[in-house]
Amino acid sequence: MTETDETLIDRITDRLITAVAIGEFLPGARLPAERDLARSLGVGRTTTRAALERLVGRGILEKQRGRSGGSFVTEEWPSSEVAAVARWFEEQWPQLVDAAIAGTHLHGAIARLAASNRTDDDIERLEKRLDDFRQAESGAARQQADSILHLAIIAAAHNETLSAIVLDHERRFTIIAPAHPWGDSASRPAMEERAGREHGELVAAIVDSRVDDAGRIAQRHVEIDLELLDAARRRALTR
Repeated sequence: MTETDETLIDRITDRLITAVAIGEFLPGARLPAERDLARSLGVGRTTTRAALERLVGRGILEKQRGRSGGSFVTEEWPSSEVAAVARWFEEQWPQLVDAAIAGTHLHGAIARLAASNRTDDDIERLEKRLDDFRQAESGAARQQADSILHLAIIAAAHNETLSAIVLDHERRFTIIAPAHPWGDSASRPAMEERAGREHGELVAAIVDSRVDDAGRIAQRHVEIDLELLDAARRRALTR
């Protein structure tokens, strides 16, 4: 394996560690299939497999076999890995801030279009997805319900061009689009409560065709991402 290969594996390893640290993948959650993860990360399966093996060796992931097996986030990961998170944040912070700010504007635009273009079927779907989020169990189930709700909002905009731009941005900003980070175990309950409140406000604005309100609420809501990234960065730098 060449030095360039090793450097790429190092970078992907750090990226996956950070995904765990900021809650893109919650404790106990299964990571996507190796093929899908490699595509999302923009690297080959060999690189992805090597990075996953490193994380297993370092106690951040565990492998489970069988039909429901795969790579799972351990409930507790070693504090020694915080240095890797801090290093990744320091290298990527300007790009992360740039991407997060772009995301707030993109989601604001998609929500405005959804408020303008939503149909009766969209209204029914959005209200169902909102209820699913509220009924979901805390943690991975609610994170999944959050993603499905945001996909419904994107679909309600009925604009293929902007929808594709939003989803492409999410794929580059996060590992799995449109999943958003949820913080650590201590901050997650408050973040879920806030997300639920803002989801309700956003869906109501879209249903009522309040275009400006929908855009403003969506933009504020997606600022959660940058807040959580900053909190994770500060934790990593001070530990």
